Amino acid sequence: MAELLDDHPSLSTVPAAAGELDAPEPPTALDETSRARAILAAQPVVEGHTDLPPSLDPEDLPPVRAREAGAQFWSLRVDADEGVVGTLRRIDAVRALVAACPEDLRLAHTTSEMADARNCGRVAALLGPVGWTALGGSAATLRAYQALGVRAAGLTRFDRFARDAVREMNRVGLAVDLSGADEDTVRRTLAVTRAPALLTRAAPEELPDDVLGLLGGNGAVCMVTVTDDPAAVADVLDRLRAQAGPHCVGVSHTTAPAVGYVPLFAELLRRGWPAEDLVGLAHANVTRALRETEFLSRTNRIRPAAA
Repeated sequence: MAELLDDHPSLSTVPAAAGELDAPEPPTALDETSRARAILAAQPVVEGHTDLPPSLDPEDLPPVRAREAGAQFWSLRVDADEGVVGTLRRIDAVRALVAACPEDLRLAHTTSEMADARNCGRVAALLGPVGWTALGGSAATLRAYQALGVRAAGLTRFDRFARDAVREMNRVGLAVDLSGADEDTVRRTLAVTRAPALLTRAAPEELPDDVLGLLGGNGAVCMVTVTDDPAAVADVLDRLRAQAGPHCVGVSHTTAPAVGYVPLFAELLRRGWPAEDLVGLAHANVTRALRETEFLSRTNRIRPAAA
């Protein structure tokens, strides 16, 4: 009996019977580029800064953008001498652009409308930020912008009006955009605002580590410009993630729309970024900041308006 058992071939040496399928090969692991494409296909990017095209020529619509974009902040910044009137004209131009591209764009005033636009296969168009000089030193102007659908207002210096303006923005649901603000303005603003700040065109390399830490504590989102050098952009994002936290990273725009965001996301995967942090970078962080701003506004509606 022992000899029979010894002579019995093992399963690994038994030839497959005629017509019998071989054991399936284990699935091949996706490379970083393929994984980046998969993430971005499911998690489109919210871009913090988009400029109006020079003209609204129907032959040039819709405007060129990265295929991974799912929502865009349309900049309402104008030259100082254009003021409120120039800003209103720009709001009107963005609305005209959206109306001219109904199969491509949809105006969104809330995070729920952002999600609805994506579910309908449209790119959500968000109004803002308006420039600081276009506020005219009046909280009433802030409220008027908010009523027109503006979602963010820029703040580049901090004085008595700025302090009151930040409180009013918190009350009515406008995000405070600190793009271009010096570190002292950032510090003083973060000491006042109760809602997360945005930096729709962030330059985190110009801010010291402790200020990045304050931004992290506020839940702010620093939206970084993506260039054709993914390694350099990844270096900036690595530092921002380390000092402020993964909940504070975001995307401003890309200087190469035809290339898009896949090379950057592939580089971050190679550096060990988990998928959760990449989803935050793409859209979850800025959506969270906007949702918290909306919630704070709803809880503050009983407060009287500033003069």
